[in-house]
Amino acid sequence: MAKLLIVEDDESVRVLAARALERAGHTIEVACDGEEGLMRIVDAGGQFDLVVSDIRMPAMDGIEMAKNAAARFPGLKIMLVTGYADQRERADELNGVVIDVLMKPFTLSSIRETVERNLAA
Repeated sequence: MAKLLIVEDDESVRVLAARALERAGHTIEVACDGEEGLMRIVDAGGQFDLVVSDIRMPAMDGIEMAKNAAARFPGLKIMLVTGYADQRERADELNGVVIDVLMKPFTLSSIRETVERNLAA
């Protein structure tokens, strides 16, 4: 299956998403904020099939992380997650960098389905 990075500052959401995607057969790495997420992406040479990141996080948010990651690894697929409509609008400026935005709260089946659809794209 796929190698995924989940970047989420809320531990319960991070664990929930990681477990759901592991059960779907994916290899999962996690990071607790954008800075750690970018570090993991760089350390892996951009070798993730998909990065799933929250938008609102302390230190570096998901949009800034996505911009930095895409500048270094242009082919990297990035999917953002948010519970805030205004944050979804901010993600629109990243057309071509971010392939999808999933709204919170999400169900286990919705994150699995959205990830599968984006991996296939």
